[in-house]
Order: sequence, then C-alpha cells, then structure tokens
Amino acid sequence: MAYYRALSESLGPMKWWPAKTPFEVIVGAVLVQNTAWSNAELAIENLRGARVLTFAALERVPIARLERLVRPSGYFRQKARRLKGFVAFVREEFGGSLGRMFRTPTAELRERLLEVHGIGPETADSILLYAGGHTVFVVDAYTHRMLGRHGITASRSAVPGKHDYETVRGFLEGALGRDARVYNEFHALIVNAGKNWCRKSAPRCSECPLHDLLPVDSPLRSQAVLLAPPTPLVANNMFAVESLS
Repeated sequence: MAYYRALSESLGPMKWWPAKTPFEVIVGAVLVQNTAWSNAELAIENLRGARVLTFAALERVPIARLERLVRPSGYFRQKARRLKGFVAFVREEFGGSLGRMFRTPTAELRERLLEVHGIGPETADSILLYAGGHTVFVVDAYTHRMLGRHGITASRSAVPGKHDYETVRGFLEGALGRDARVYNEFHALIVNAGKNWCRKSAPRCSECPLHDLLPVDSPLRSQAVLLAPPTPLVANNMFAVESLS
C-alpha cells in the first residue's frame, strides 16, 4: 500500500478504463493486445462510427467488415476472429447476457474465459476487473518490471529470473486485500509509472515517486538515471503486451 499511496499522491486519480459500457471495455481489452492504446482507440472509434460497438451489432457484422474496422489496432484478422469468438462464447454459455456472465463466481468465470481462443490471463483479468468489477489484479509487463526492480517478485518465482503471472497476481492480491477499486486504480498507476519513470531502458529512478522504496542495496537507488531530457508526464494511457501466439 506504500507503493499505491506514493503513486497516487504523484499521479492522482487515473479514471481507467475509458469506456462508455462494459462491452466497450471488453472490446478494448482484445484490441489493445500487442499494441499501444492509441491504436486500439482508433479501432474502437471506427466501430463506434459504424455503430458496431454493441454485442448484437458485433455478432451480426460480417467478418470481412469487422477486419477493416479494427485494422488500426494491428493483427486485425486475429483480433476480428477473437471478438467474434468472444460474442459467440457469451451467446452459447450465457444466452448473450453480459450481466449473467458477470454474475458467475470469479474463479469459475476466469477459468471459462481462459478457454476462449485468444483470451489469455491479462485479457481475462482486464475483462473481469474493468468490465465486471471482479476482484482480480491485472498483471502486465509494467508490473513485472517495477516489482522486479524493487526485488519483490524475483524471490517468489519458481524459476530464477522468471516472473510467473499467477505467482505475481497471487502475491499482489494477498498484499492488497480484496478491493476491486484498489486493484483498478493501482494497476493504472503502475502502468503510468512505467511510462513516465520505470522505463524498459533508461529508467528515471531518481525522479520516480517509488525511488525511496527501492532496496537499500539496489544500484538504481543511488544512480541518477538522467540519460534523456525530462518529458511531460503521460497520464491515462495504457497498453497490453500479451502474446498473440
């Protein structure tokens, strides 16, 4: 919670996920796979402009047209099939009702979502948390990077140097308690911290609100990492890095 408070005081409320409906959140969770949110957002605007951003409309739209509409998000053929596969799943398993789907117990629904082609752990958890309000923490590359640099995840992995998704998710959920609002906000804060300071290369640790929480023996703690000129803070902009393989 010290990490949560430090980031919250620095970045303020994230108000994430930006969407008008739970279904739009789900569509965004698929479209943002392996791309920047700005690209997924372009595809979402295409769908909205074509009046295809509803369950029934997405179910009816021809696959070729759907591919054209989601093209800005990249991997458009795979993503169009995944969207079609998801609505088919909801139709077959829950009579086309997202409300009924989200009333399913969290563990059971998560397991069933992971059986849908193209829905991996990060996408499933994004759907559960941001669209359904279920208490699951979304773990992404930013989370692995931040916790790894702070010496938190390495000791909890069964394989040295390997950050296991479920291990990290379990650790965070145990440390934070069961509060979907905290999970929502903290995940968004971590992503923004990754964009602003905890970068893959040339991290800006000396400027980061989490600097004082680094391990005392970490070389990043004493290193003034200022390899690039200061840039404005990035806010409310996220992307996922889940594999399409």
